[in-house]
Amino acid sequence: MTHISVLKDELIDGLQIKPGDTIVDGTLGGGGHTLEIIKRFGSSVKIIALDFDSDAIARTKDLIADMSSDITFKTVGFQDICKVLDELHITYVDRILLDLGLSSFQLEDAGRGFSFLKDEPLLMTMKKNPNDEDLTALDIVNTWEEKTLADIIYGFGEEKYSRKIAKAIVEARKEKKIETTFDLVDIIDKAVGKAYRNMKIHPSTRTFQALRIATNAELTNLEKVIENGWEKLSKGGRIAIITFHSLEDRIVKKAFISLKQKGYANIITKKPIIPTSLEINQNTRSRSAKLRIIEKI
Repeated sequence: MTHISVLKDELIDGLQIKPGDTIVDGTLGGGGHTLEIIKRFGSSVKIIALDFDSDAIARTKDLIADMSSDITFKTVGFQDICKVLDELHITYVDRILLDLGLSSFQLEDAGRGFSFLKDEPLLMTMKKNPNDEDLTALDIVNTWEEKTLADIIYGFGEEKYSRKIAKAIVEARKEKKIETTFDLVDIIDKAVGKAYRNMKIHPSTRTFQALRIATNAELTNLEKVIENGWEKLSKGGRIAIITFHSLEDRIVKKAFISLKQKGYANIITKKPIIPTSLEINQNTRSRSAKLRIIEKI
């Protein structure tokens, strides 16, 4: 399987990387952006690559094994950027990039329940080996109250049938524990499948998005990484973020505007950069991507 990085050239060109820069790839994923940076700059730049998924790090190590590079890998989430940089005794970095989409490997090979098209354990955690203390989607659907379920499905998934779906989940779990993706898909389909017959998206799309966001605290962590990353960004440094749904994009847009209004930043992308029709044809998952870039002044 090949992972195709979205808006790869636009992101790297927009960062205006130069030799001597220290770069944080906060979402290593399939490794595409980091690989391209190494192809262009080799060991003339220092890269700190972060990912909760140890498999993602192992894959990228294989990809760059024969290439000249200066890269440090850390198996952590991007919200811990300050902690990582402090441990490495790095005061400031020059470029930060985040690609908030799931990689093809996570969707198709992780076996953690990200995709509603595969029958897998309902985990949805970015960690490869979650421990008992880590929240999973299985915990959410089997233990959270109906109102809370409805609220996250509506709030994080923008699903207008959230109450119907939440009610169906609670009723179903009374009969049998919800353990797999297909268990949940079946519940959602019975609850709202008819309403989706003439729609372009699968009935489970928005609910699965909501559960993944809740499981991994994605929106809270996005706010944290912008705040913490900005603190560690050098003057003239840039942050580039690719989002894939409106909730993420609103957070990035609002944060960037706030920094500009305070006189701390220039927004490089007056409007978000979106994929060309050619890229969308080559990779349909890119269709909702938006790239925003900001510079510290």
